[in-house]
Amino acid sequence: MAHRTNGSAGDAIAARLRTQTAELAALAPDVRADRPDAVHRMRVAARRLRSALRTHRRHLRGDHTATEDELRWLGRALGRARDAEVLGERLLAQVRELPPGSGRDRVLGELTAWHARESGDARTRVLAALDTERFRRLLATLTALAADPPLNSRAAKPRGPELTRTLRREHRRTAERLALARRTPEGPALERALHDARKAAKRARYAGETAGRPARAFTRRMKALQDVLGRHQDAAVARDTLRTLSDGSFGYGALYGRQTAELAFARELLPQVWEQAARRPRKLR
Repeated sequence: MAHRTNGSAGDAIAARLRTQTAELAALAPDVRADRPDAVHRMRVAARRLRSALRTHRRHLRGDHTATEDELRWLGRALGRARDAEVLGERLLAQVRELPPGSGRDRVLGELTAWHARESGDARTRVLAALDTERFRRLLATLTALAADPPLNSRAAKPRGPELTRTLRREHRRTAERLALARRTPEGPALERALHDARKAAKRARYAGETAGRPARAFTRRMKALQDVLGRHQDAAVARDTLRTLSDGSFGYGALYGRQTAELAFARELLPQVWEQAARRPRKLR
């Protein structure tokens, strides 16, 4: 039986595992039915579960690396569909804003056809993943974990102090990733470093969500940081996609230039957002 007391860190961790497992399981039929935003929500649930297992390893008995790996597999399968959706919407909206005489209609037609192909292929992959025994085993494992989380004696410690330590650890990790990015020269290495910082900020944000209302301000700051880093990553992905699709015409060049400007703008915003996010998480009660 799990070690839990009222007001323990384990209570918060167990609640997180229960709610996100229920969310993931409930969304599978919606994804199959192609309901709006279902893929995105299921992907987020998978990420939140994987983050909870990793962030709270020291609060859990046993090794759950295999479950984390399976959640990563599911997240990647769902991610292809979500990324195709977001990228397609971004590029199609931007190409419609091009001026007449820029080759807009031709580029719009080509991007529309490309988006249809990418989205169709990604959806096929998602449905194939949900129909596997691998997914059914993952769901069964998560359901068992959520029903009786293998919490250890550390999880029985008072919620406030224990989760404060967790938030501060995740915050330090985020700060270290950003410090590394600041020392990285312009180019692909910097983009990778900023992407790693984004993943750290997201994990810190999810840790704040687990802590609940007392960590709400911290969670908001981490989300703001994640958002600006996500803005940078989205522009980088769009730019790289345009490199492969472009025929060198004015229309594609204009779209490419827009991504470059968006990358620069996100980097300009980052110091201001980090100034707020750099504040050390306050002690939780």
